[in-house]
Amino acid sequence: MIHAERWSMSEAEVFHEKQRLELCAIHALNNVLQERVFTKETADDICKRLAPQCVVNPHRSVLGTGNYDVNVIMAALQSRGLAAVWWDKRRSVQNLCLDKVHGFILNVPSRVSLGIVSLPLRRRHWLAVRQVSGRYYNLDSKLKGPVCIGGEEELRTFLSEQLSQDVTEMLLVVRKEVEDDGTWLNADDSRK
Repeated sequence: MIHAERWSMSEAEVFHEKQRLELCAIHALNNVLQERVFTKETADDICKRLAPQCVVNPHRSVLGTGNYDVNVIMAALQSRGLAAVWWDKRRSVQNLCLDKVHGFILNVPSRVSLGIVSLPLRRRHWLAVRQVSGRYYNLDSKLKGPVCIGGEEELRTFLSEQLSQDVTEMLLVVRKEVEDDGTWLNADDSRK
């Protein structure tokens, strides 16, 4: 069973699923949506739909423990009328039109550990960032609970710091029409 909690923080109730197996993509999706929508079963169904003829599905771990790729995240969001817009890291996060962005899903490097021993290996990890009641929260499933980032300026600083790591990627979670018209980007940024 996936462990999810609602944390009371000031007037906000923040939904936060904790890490299980290699299901960080599912946790990131549910955390950015602020409810348990997707499960391992729904993600596996998406994988089968994306690669119906494959014996070994390229969109998840061969072991069946998760490790879903960006295609699964994009298809899952589309099933909810949302879209994932890849953020070009050459742009400044100051150009984000935050009121048009539902949330963020980041793909970051993550240390591999066995118990208390940290191995010199790095894997990829999905995490969500979302605004709840006027405050932005880091909803990384590896955290014990949601961590308040703060307001818009603190969010921009957090995202800039994350994106400064060469291997970090960011998806903007937006409504489909926002993706289509490009309003997730401030009008003064001419590089659309």
